[in-house]
Amino acid sequence: MANFTAKDVNELRKSTGVGMMDCKKALTEADGDVEKAIEFLREKGLAAAAKKSGRVAAEGVVCTMVDYEKKVGVVIEVNSETDFVGKNADFISFVEACAKTVIDENPADVEALMNCKLAGTDVTVDAALKDKILTIGENLKIRRFTRYEGNVVSYTHGGGRIGVLVKFELDGVAADKDFETFGKDIAMQIAAVSPSYICPMCVPADVVAKEKEIVLAQIENDPKLAGKPAQVKEKMVDGRINKFYKEVCLLKQPFVKDGEIDVAEYIEKTGKGLGGTIKVADFVRYEKGEGIEKREDDFAAEVASMVK
Repeated sequence: MANFTAKDVNELRKSTGVGMMDCKKALTEADGDVEKAIEFLREKGLAAAAKKSGRVAAEGVVCTMVDYEKKVGVVIEVNSETDFVGKNADFISFVEACAKTVIDENPADVEALMNCKLAGTDVTVDAALKDKILTIGENLKIRRFTRYEGNVVSYTHGGGRIGVLVKFELDGVAADKDFETFGKDIAMQIAAVSPSYICPMCVPADVVAKEKEIVLAQIENDPKLAGKPAQVKEKMVDGRINKFYKEVCLLKQPFVKDGEIDVAEYIEKTGKGLGGTIKVADFVRYEKGEGIEKREDDFAAEVASMVK
């Protein structure tokens, strides 16, 4: 008996763009394991190299905030049940106060944040959250946050759909308006292209090994390529891996504002223009609701249950 449902097949089809029957076959081969099914489809050349995103669903907002005097930045996600609440001014003010609290108090995690006094109030974040739940009438949840200290730049896209925080190391470069403009460019790049790593050296060895395994399987499954000499296949694998790096590594990506150069070249050029060097030390990208499965209401089933 199959260890998956029609809904699983449909979700795999949505995430890969592959036909329904091929998705069903892949899930059968993978015994219902979605990650293995995606690998199966890629090995067969049916699915493009994928960022295996979870089913994005939860509403709410992603907020970024930087205190340039303290040299601290934060990105935080707070979820609500509906998009309507996510745009509510009172809700957004609460999220901004939570971000300010993270900057000021430096809590270790969400649990610690809940016990902090909410910025600008005499109540804890936990108490304020419960009050908002009662006032707004929806379940609200502080899901996650990331806090950086140092030379930090942030960017928020789509009214809080995506938030990016980037930390830089500067040598001979002033953290002035010109630097902030440059930093915003890098943050926008991350928001738009969604890299997973800074550079090829940052990619874990097991990830590279798995990618090589998938590429080699694609070659072996292609009748036109399977008979090629081993050294030719090796060069093909190297070429595909370099392409993979350009997709997942920030510094290797073509710069969105100038496709003639990559991000590394843009950073080097800007650093020299500002009288020193600039290095991306870390970054984080939040997308509202990523990895959270949204409840899908079946209206027909709901009506049927009501008339039973």
